[in-house]
Amino acid sequence: MASRRRVLGRFSDPERLIEAARELRARGFAVGEVYTPFPLHELDEALGLRRSRLGWVAFAGGIAGALSAIALQVGAAVVDWPLDVGGKPANSALAFLPITFELTVLLSGLATAGAFLFQSRLFPGKRARTPFAGITDDVFALVAEGGYEEVLRDLLLDCGAREVRELTGR
Repeated sequence: MASRRRVLGRFSDPERLIEAARELRARGFAVGEVYTPFPLHELDEALGLRRSRLGWVAFAGGIAGALSAIALQVGAAVVDWPLDVGGKPANSALAFLPITFELTVLLSGLATAGAFLFQSRLFPGKRARTPFAGITDDVFALVAEGGYEEVLRDLLLDCGAREVRELTGR
């Protein structure tokens, strides 16, 4: 009797991998993971991935950094401890620029890194969960889900997979 499983297909080149991802999606199957030794930008379209919202997180972190830098400097130099140095105004925008720039970049970078790690569920000490050792070194592989093992196996072989194996666990 056929059973619903996860099936991994190994491909010899990126074009066949991308074509297999398109074919799986066209037939209504899910693509769980894709492993490649280098980025394949065509995969985003083939897998139907949305554009990342990480840019908005970076923008919000930058705005928060700029506003907090300006608030810190105005609070310290204008409100708490105003000094008259050579007749210059206490709230000189040119004097505030370097620190504002630095905090904008700092909080933008920290927000981006934090959001990425949170969304990816990565944390220090987490062990990698890959189907087999060395899969991220030089292999083009795709994990198909959502169908019966025999159907997925035949579909991956028809798309040019050089090896297909069932994945258990997880």
